[in-house]
Amino acid sequence: MRSYRVNKQFGEIIRFGIVGGLATLLQYGIYLLLLKQMGHNPAMTIGYAISFIFNYLASTYFTFRVKASAKRGAGFALSHVVNYLLQMGTLNFFLWVGVPKTLAPIPMFCVCVPVNFLLVRYFLKRK
Repeated sequence: MRSYRVNKQFGEIIRFGIVGGLATLLQYGIYLLLLKQMGHNPAMTIGYAISFIFNYLASTYFTFRVKASAKRGAGFALSHVVNYLLQMGTLNFFLWVGVPKTLAPIPMFCVCVPVNFLLVRYFLKRK
C-alpha cells in the first residue's frame, strides 16, 4: 500500500513538472514578448494571468486528476494569489540586485515553483 502511495505521489510530481514546465515557458515567453512594449511588472502580470488559466485546467485534469469545482477553483486561485505576490517580490528583488530583465524570471521561478507545487497540491487534493 505504501509503495502505491509513493508511486502515486511520484507520478504527481512528474505530471506537475510537465504542466508546470509548460505553464512556466508560456508565462516566460509572454513576458519576453511584452517586455519591450511595457514594463517588467505588467509583462509578468499578463503572462501570469494567461498561464494561470492553462495551469488550472491542466492541473485539475492531468496533474492531480481531480474534478474541477468551485471550491477547488477558489483554493487554486488563492494559492496563485500567494504565488503571484511571491513571484512579483522575487522578480523585483532579482532586478534590484542587478539581474538583467530578460534573465530575472529564471531565479524567480526556481524560488516560486516548489512553493507553488505545495500550495496547489494542498488546495486541489483536500476534500
